[in-house]
Amino acid sequence: MKILLVNKFHYRKGGSETYYFALADALRRAGHEVIFFAMESEKNLPCEQADYFVSGVDYNGPQSVADKIKNGVKLLYSTEAKKKFAALLASEKPDVVHLNLVHRQITLSVVDACKEAGVPVVFTQHDLICVCPNYLCLSEEGVCEDCLSGSFVPCVKKRCVKGSRAKSLLGAAEAVLYRKRGTYHKIDCYITPSKFHSEMLKKGNFTSSEIRHIPNFLPYGTQFEKKAPVEGAGLLFLGRLSKEKGLETLLRAMALAADATLKIAGDGPQRTELEKLAEALGLSERVEFLGFLTGNALTEQLERCKAVVLPSECYENAPYSVMEAMASGKPVLGSRIGGVPELVQDGKTGFLFRPGDAEDQARAIRALCALDEAAYGEMCSNAVRFAAAELTEESHLAKLIPVYEKLIKKNA
Repeated sequence: MKILLVNKFHYRKGGSETYYFALADALRRAGHEVIFFAMESEKNLPCEQADYFVSGVDYNGPQSVADKIKNGVKLLYSTEAKKKFAALLASEKPDVVHLNLVHRQITLSVVDACKEAGVPVVFTQHDLICVCPNYLCLSEEGVCEDCLSGSFVPCVKKRCVKGSRAKSLLGAAEAVLYRKRGTYHKIDCYITPSKFHSEMLKKGNFTSSEIRHIPNFLPYGTQFEKKAPVEGAGLLFLGRLSKEKGLETLLRAMALAADATLKIAGDGPQRTELEKLAEALGLSERVEFLGFLTGNALTEQLERCKAVVLPSECYENAPYSVMEAMASGKPVLGSRIGGVPELVQDGKTGFLFRPGDAEDQARAIRALCALDEAAYGEMCSNAVRFAAAELTEESHLAKLIPVYEKLIKKNA
């Protein structure tokens, strides 16, 4: 088969890009041909299809009033993307198109190009944007499902998109446009990495197409083996330092769990605020901010820690930080929210706690610290066994390829 993979970013940026590139490699190893469509960027990796890529747009940078109007229209429906995508389809004639992150920069105008060319479309849901304009089901008040009814007025009222009334209005307009045009019905199959996200999408009642759960996988070359922590090693957080990640609550939990230490690997808008909070709580000696890490530096921290902690207060899908930790035989302390409980088995591969509850997080931290050597070793082994059985590219392709084949046969 020839598969056209689509993602707004063609460089390694986050979890969706980890999946995008890992899937391309996996498909090639299985004997398939892979081509790409993305947004132009100086950061992009080399690509033979780069001449077809849509113009790069940064909706978060400074813009003139004219640019805001122009980009606002382009955010809803990019005729440029549709035209370039149609040209790529005509030139390459792929058997199937697999969408990843496409809203707002690429837009779902490419779906119309697919339907006109008679090419089936698969769409992996890395977030909840099809039923929630801010994609996290999160408002300033916390977890929010108000837009699942199909009305997006709450998004505008609560300024759910980056705290901006204008951006929230555009997000709501985008959601309404795709509903009115029937765009979501034109996509042949939706894939979700977590069962939880499957259920959320079904609750949103936005499409008549199939919604199928297929777990994410770890890239080829991942070593599924137990890595013993260094003496005295503590907890490790990997990720963006932003409100929905629950780091304020984690720091308060650390203040209640006096024997634990924590390293925070990541950066984001909350870093300064979190550093001040850690100091105010008297945690300067037990909490260390490492900044953004990649490559060997990040791998080293993962191998040295005793456990990874994910205190999220939003509907996580299938976090790669959890998957990578388990592949290294590290237990995970995670919030009982979203798709996290599908990866972390409470008391077996880690401990779960209530999101936003510092005392319950402290209980989980103390439970980890109280494990004797044998019990801790068994938990580490359980984590590796789960990852090796459930999170490999072989298991992923065994479920994904039949989806492609079914849609190609149906389309023929």
